[in-house]
Amino acid sequence: MSTTTNPRDDTVKRLYRTRWFMPAFALLIGAVMLAAFWIGGNLGQGLGALGVMAAVAALFYFGARRSETLAGIGGPTRDERWEQIDIHATALAGLVVILTIIGAFLVEVAQGHDGSPYSALGAVGGLAYVLAVVFLRSRS
Repeated sequence: MSTTTNPRDDTVKRLYRTRWFMPAFALLIGAVMLAAFWIGGNLGQGLGALGVMAAVAALFYFGARRSETLAGIGGPTRDERWEQIDIHATALAGLVVILTIIGAFLVEVAQGHDGSPYSALGAVGGLAYVLAVVFLRSRS
């Protein structure tokens, strides 16, 4: 296994490790939410969603200087410790989502429904997990 780093990987890391990335990403998501609500005929809700995401952007922009947690989630000062925290938090969040999807599917089936869209979400999640294991295994 080579120990040289890929310059492209460093460029990507520099992009998302700037103090602007998380606030810009939050504003982008807010704009996408605004567009979706507007297309759906709910401009007021879209503006509300954009406002919430603008508040999240401000929280990360101004709060990351004072909070190690905010800096670790979306700031430029992430280190190996924060990488491990992120991996474990992502795994736990994924487990919660998977269990919620399974539970919602079972409730739907118990009520005599077909389980949609939970069956589709469960299938996508299961397939993504298997493909990720195969991909990550092939790299090691």
